[in-house]
Amino acid sequence: IFDNLWIQPAAGDAGGALGAALFLWYQLLDKKRAASKDDSQKGSLLGPRFSNHEIKFFLRDQKVVFHELSEEKIVEWVADSIAKGKVVGWFYGRMEFGPRALGARSIIGDARSEEMQSVMNLKIKYRESFRPFAPCVLREDVSEYFDLDCESPYMLIVAPVKEKHRKPLDEKQKDIMTSDPDLRKRVNIPRSDIPAITHIDYSARVQTVDEKRHGRYYRIIKRFKEKTGCGVIINTSFNIRGEPIV
Repeated sequence: IFDNLWIQPAAGDAGGALGAALFLWYQLLDKKRAASKDDSQKGSLLGPRFSNHEIKFFLRDQKVVFHELSEEKIVEWVADSIAKGKVVGWFYGRMEFGPRALGARSIIGDARSEEMQSVMNLKIKYRESFRPFAPCVLREDVSEYFDLDCESPYMLIVAPVKEKHRKPLDEKQKDIMTSDPDLRKRVNIPRSDIPAITHIDYSARVQTVDEKRHGRYYRIIKRFKEKTGCGVIINTSFNIRGEPIV
């Protein structure tokens, strides 16, 4: 109902109802169109969360060994573990709403590792070794690594890896690319200095990470960069094939 005007969309036509409402609001009532300067989704962290008390109760009930760390030590431990080639299951705060893990329910690792892509695919995700992973990059570093000059907080933009980070193929690798029928050999050729997130065409589906939205997750990547000089890590959803995100 808009003043004295009533529109009755077709039964079940939610899209039609929304379209009619927008038409009325902007065209007939002449309301101003204005995009918000801030991201009102704030990272799309709309799912469930669990208190430390709930988590500790569950871990004790399941007889799981755990250690309780301070904020500073958690950031240091995770960044150090990734830098040493370990894989970390990261579970923090509210769960993301949407098709991507955005750093609240993520499996993370070192994007510089040539082995990490196949290790995470075969030993953790239980899927084909050639499946690519997506990068998380510090917002301030996105243009350093990718041909992208804007933020992409929801991992919805695909961008090429910058030329300066790409590795030229040697003659043997060129031969594999042109004549070897084994797809696994072709996709496992390191194409950049962040090979675990660089696809066969040098593309990557990028997530930018900033402190306002991502908090502790941002501080982990920042600390990882301080240790390694690299502001990019691997991010894949915290689940195995065929299962929902934890």
